[in-house]
Amino acid sequence: MGIKLFMISFMVTSILFSLLYIPTKLTTPIAKYNPVINLNMLKDLKPYPVTFAYLISASRGDAKRLMRVLKALYHPGNYYLIHVDSDAPEKEHREIAEFVSSDPVFGLVGNVWIVGKPNLVTYRGPTMLATTLHAMAILLRTCKWDWFINLSASDYPLVTQDDLIDAFSTLPRNLNFIQHSSRLGWKLNKRAKPIMIDPGLYSLNKSEIWWVIKQRSLPTAFKLYTGSAWTILSRSFAEYSIVGWDNLPRTLLLYYTNFVSSPEGYFQTVICNSEDYKNTTVNHDLHYITWDTPPKQHPRSLGVKDYRRMILSSRPFARKFKRNDPVLDKIDRELLKRYKGQFAHGGWCARSGKRHGTCSGLQNGNYGVLRPGPGSRRLQNLLTKLLPEKNFKRQCR
Repeated sequence: MGIKLFMISFMVTSILFSLLYIPTKLTTPIAKYNPVINLNMLKDLKPYPVTFAYLISASRGDAKRLMRVLKALYHPGNYYLIHVDSDAPEKEHREIAEFVSSDPVFGLVGNVWIVGKPNLVTYRGPTMLATTLHAMAILLRTCKWDWFINLSASDYPLVTQDDLIDAFSTLPRNLNFIQHSSRLGWKLNKRAKPIMIDPGLYSLNKSEIWWVIKQRSLPTAFKLYTGSAWTILSRSFAEYSIVGWDNLPRTLLLYYTNFVSSPEGYFQTVICNSEDYKNTTVNHDLHYITWDTPPKQHPRSLGVKDYRRMILSSRPFARKFKRNDPVLDKIDRELLKRYKGQFAHGGWCARSGKRHGTCSGLQNGNYGVLRPGPGSRRLQNLLTKLLPEKNFKRQCR
């Protein structure tokens, strides 16, 4: 009798634990993002000194530009998450998905993903910031990396990924490249005081932000900062922004929900009001951008006449570019050694073609090999100028 009671109670307990366990497994949101990597043994060895996780954002009409910039940025040691605005036509979503799924290198390495349930992004609204935080959360749970880089389909690299990896390999891993300033200037009355609502937070249909008549006073609980929306964030600061151990990131996220162009202030204000991170900032976005004047709200489209200044800037990225502008071909040919729509130059490449030796695929024996070029030296010179210890004492003022 005692044995029967023991067996019955054991079976009931097992069933209860099973019922509790099954929904937990089924509702784990990260399952769809787990990479299918056929190079697990190689990746576990971490053959590259540093790893970057990219968010590449695209909107309606950006499909071709996104494909091009992804090929120019690709490296098997990095990770790439693509977000296509939910407002883009279904045809474009399908075209990008087919492009990623059909590439043999992407399939072999398994480090390129598309956000399966994209967000509706409103220009100048907080939905742009929400998309970035969403991507950071996915990438933090999916893979190991050292820095997070957010780009758009209008950006383009000015160095190869071998150059970027080599230049960053000697840097402290806690550095955050965030261009910032506490001098708000015209933004004080145009952005800090107005209150706006982003319909993308609650509506399935895209529309412009709308304004509340009453304005608000400047905050006294924290100091406002502004700067570039384009950043390179350390993994540590990304974790703090997503699962911060104090309430500052969440408090500021609520505040910036009604702030115009919140991506140009949120990370700046979070990091400069944090005692743990404000001394990790490098006041630079590592982008070459030329602005309209005045009031420097919109970047000017770059062309061939800007090529020399882009190189002399020593910056690894530039924006913005029109689709298939001739300067992109010049960058491909002279800076990235990228030919015929293939990948940019890298030590990992399998070479094909008699004349140029285009990077057509992954050479397994070369996985882990770096072949940096002049771009690495240019970027290292820039970083050397940006990183003297005295510079960090002048950050977040």
